[in-house]
Formats: sequence, structure tokens, C-alpha cells
Amino acid sequence: MRKFILLTCLIVSFSVSAKQADCHSWPMNIAEGWLKNENIVDITQLDRSKTEMKLLAAQKKAGGITTDIWHFIFHDKSGKAYEVITQSDANLEECSASEVNIFLVARSTINH
Repeated sequence: MRKFILLTCLIVSFSVSAKQADCHSWPMNIAEGWLKNENIVDITQLDRSKTEMKLLAAQKKAGGITTDIWHFIFHDKSGKAYEVITQSDANLEECSASEVNIFLVARSTINH
């Protein structure tokens, strides 16, 4: 019986997570533009291949809307890192269901 319950929980969790769209690119692109507009970094100097991202939270709301909280770490070519937290809404059809709220968490230099 315990195995059945565990298996059922796993199946339900996989099906729920499969329905959520992967909407990291919308808040990431808006955050890059914000960093540029605030004169924090010249985005042409960012190394996109080193960008780190993690979905910190996703809260389902009415109407199929999900509020996503993302943590991005952008790295520039000179070794500096820029940590940003974003909050935005998405649904299955549209990643840009709301504006993106952006918070600069840290600027740091990486010494190798």
C-alpha cells in the first residue's frame, strides 16, 4: 500500500511539473535590459554561456497564472558577477503575462 501511495505521488508531481511552461527567458532578458538601462553593466560584455539561473518559487494562482521567482547570476567577461532576483507571472500560453519586477541582490568580482 505504501508503494502505491508513493508511486501515485510521484506520478502526480511529474504531471503537475510537466504542465508548467519553462519561462526563464522572459525575466532573464528583461533583467539584462534593466542592468543596461540602470548603467550597472554593458550587456555586450556579459558572457551568456556562464549565466546561472534557478527557479526559487512558483505559486499557482487563479486562471492558470503562475507567479515565478527566479534567481539569475550574470557574469561579464572581466570576471564580475551580477545577482538578480525577478518576479513575474506566466501561464501555459504566455511567459510575459505580467511585467517583471527586478531586484539587484549583489555585484561581486570573482578572483580565480
